[in-house]
Amino acid sequence: MDRSGFVKLAVIAFGLVVVSFFVRGLSRLVLGAETAALLQAPLAVVGFGLFIYLFVRATLDAIGVWEVERSDP
Repeated sequence: MDRSGFVKLAVIAFGLVVVSFFVRGLSRLVLGAETAALLQAPLAVVGFGLFIYLFVRATLDAIGVWEVERSDP
C-alpha cells in the first residue's frame, strides 16, 4: 500500500463513521430508536475497524516493521 492508498482508506473510514451518524439520526425520525441503531451499527463498526487497522499500520510503519511505501509523483 502506498501513501495515497492509505489516505484514501482514511477518508473512506471517516466517511463511513459520519454516514452512520446520519443514518441513525434520519432513521430515528421514521423507524424508531432500536431499528435506527441496528441500521447504523454495521457502518460504524466497519468504519471504526478500518480506523483501528490504519492506526496499527501507521504504528508499524513508524517503528519500521511494515512500511507504507512512498508514492512517486
